[in-house]
Formats: sequence, C-alpha cells, structure tokens
Amino acid sequence: MTALNEDYLTPEAIALIERARALAPKLAERAFAADREGRVSTQTISEMAEAGLFRVLQPKRWGGYELDPRVFYTVQMALAEGCMSTAWMYGVVGVHPWQLALFPEAAQQDVWAKDSSIRIASTYMPTGKAERVEGGYRFSGRWGFSTGVEHCDWIFLGGLLPKKDGSGTLEHATFLLPKSDYMVEENWDVLGLRGTGSHDIIVKDVFVPEHRTQRTNDHSDAGCPGRETNPGWLYRIPFTQVFQRAVSSACIGALEGAVADFRQRSASHIGKHGNKMAEDPNAQTAVTEAMMAADQLKLVLFRNYARIVHCAKTGDKMPVEERLLQRAQASSVPKVTGRAIDELMRACAASGTYKTNAIERVFRDIHQGRTHIANNTDAYVRAHGGVMLGLPNADPYI
Repeated sequence: MTALNEDYLTPEAIALIERARALAPKLAERAFAADREGRVSTQTISEMAEAGLFRVLQPKRWGGYELDPRVFYTVQMALAEGCMSTAWMYGVVGVHPWQLALFPEAAQQDVWAKDSSIRIASTYMPTGKAERVEGGYRFSGRWGFSTGVEHCDWIFLGGLLPKKDGSGTLEHATFLLPKSDYMVEENWDVLGLRGTGSHDIIVKDVFVPEHRTQRTNDHSDAGCPGRETNPGWLYRIPFTQVFQRAVSSACIGALEGAVADFRQRSASHIGKHGNKMAEDPNAQTAVTEAMMAADQLKLVLFRNYARIVHCAKTGDKMPVEERLLQRAQASSVPKVTGRAIDELMRACAASGTYKTNAIERVFRDIHQGRTHIANNTDAYVRAHGGVMLGLPNADPYI
C-alpha cells in the first residue's frame, strides 16, 4: 500500500518505479552471487543506470528527474524485494546527487560537467583530519563502511570543522574527493549486506579545495550554496530527513520479498516429520505479522514524508518534537522488520537455515542493517522521549 495522497506519482515517477520492479526478479537471481562474491555486479549497476534510477534525486539541470523523495524510497523498496544488498547500495549512492546539489556550483561542475552520470560513494563518520591551508584543507584519515565504492568515481567523506560563527564549536562537514585522492582497502567480510562491498577508505594528506566542502547539517542558504543554481523545494529538506530513510527503507522491501518467498515455500514444503508448512500455526502467524509490519512501516514513511515535503514547499518549520519522532520512526524500521524476519525464519525450521533459502539471506541482511548508526533506534527513541519529558534536545543532527 501507499499513502492515499499520491500526487507525487507523476507518469515519469511511475515509469521509474515500474523499471525498478522489472529489475527485481533479475536481482533475485543474482543475489546469491552478490552475497558470495561481496559485490553487486557491474551488469546490475549498468542496468540500474540505464533505467535512470540513480537520477531520481539529481537536479534537472544536470539531466536528473528531481523527483519527490517518496519516488526514490519506492524504487529502493522495489529493488529490495529482489536483493537487499543492491537496494541498500542504491539508497546510499542514489541519495548523493541530492547532496551534491547543495555544494557550490564549482563542485557540481567538477563532478558532472563532463559526465552527469558519474556516481559518488560516501562514508560520513567524522574521522577525517582537516588542516586549514590557503584555498582549502590538507585532509587525511581512515573511514569504514563505504557502500558501493567500487562503482563510484568520487566520494563524500566526513570530518569536523570549526563553525563559521567564530564560536570554536566543531560541526560535521562533508568533504568531496575524486577517486585519485583516496585508496580502497577491500575488507568487507561480514554477516549480511555482503553484496554492498562497503570497504574502508584511506586518505593521506591530500588537498581539498574549499568549494568541495559542505557543512552537512547547516540547512541555511549560506550552508547550502548550491541552492543558488538548484532552487527547487527538493533541496530545502534537511540532510538527516533524506539520508536516514535511505539506510532503513530497503529493510521494508526486503521483508516483502521474504514474505513472497515464504508463501511460495509454504505452498509445497513438507517437513521431515510429514507436517505441511502451510498448516503450521507459526507459519500462518509469521506471514501475516510480517505483512502487517511492512504495511504499517510504509504508511508511516509516506505520511511523514508528505509532511516533510509540505514543509519544504511552504517554508514551514517542523517542530523539534516532530522531527525527533520522525527520526525515531525511521531508525526503528530495521528493528521492526528484524522481529518479523526472525519469525519467518523460525517458521522455516531447520531446513530454512541453508543458504539456498533466500529468507536466510534477508535475515542476515536486515540484522546487518540494524548495525548502522542511523538505525540505532534506542538512542533516537530516548532523544525524543527526553524532549517530551521536558529535557533539552540531545540530538545534534536535529
């Protein structure tokens, strides 16, 4: 289901979503290989690019579609029904054209002037060391978890810089570097989301010009100079509200894909003791509870984003209590879907734990997704709860 107000589903948006849905069966066929090899295939990346999927949030002036983010998340969930690793990678890499649009025009020209299909990877953990020099910064550091980096030619890296107000307080900044300025250490060997290829990044004393930096959480026009050339409402949404859903929504689509596999499996599976899976009360309960969970999570996603879009279009300021609640709700997606996939796996019984069972992979992928810092739901729930009980907001990103 989707939200009742679907005015954002233009013919262009519907076409993109249908292309993503058409790709999902192919992704399902390739998912085992992606999991085994630790990478999404170049063929898959090419097909997604040819379908225009990486351009959903890219400015029109750079050949993008500049569409409502609800289209982006719908595309991501559709891809996740086939392969969550592919959808996770799409969420992370596909959101970056939106952020590049906030950078100074010179940075946009650096990346897209010759080829507007160039992709950007990222790892925002603030471990970069930046030394101020004439015209920019000397930059070094090591970062983990750079999803899809081998399919990209530029990267966003996190660091801390003093605020421009002279207070001496540090704030998160995003540094933009070309492929020639960083090294990839291929060390991604983990429980789930194995196909994302989220390797480590190493930078050793490179120069980053000032125009390739952006104060990540400064939502003012001064902090987002790209709005001069990209004035659309899409680029007035705060960073956290766009990015956080990019690393949780794949879990919803993956759960729906697991439900489809579970229903197919239960239609013919008979256990070692002669019991039909479809007649198992645990299986009956698990499938409906999983479907309810996915439905409820999508309803909240689309409802919240209708409000976010309204504020971006009208300039209304969303109260901090509402923003904190939305952050808690977004971060809870992997936790809720994790509970549902646990029960589907339990109902598959011992034979379901073989890696030939696609549900086993989704089980690992969703639980891997829970480990992302943006999905640390307990912290964000407490942040909202503290404000509701009269304490000051403790979340620096809200």
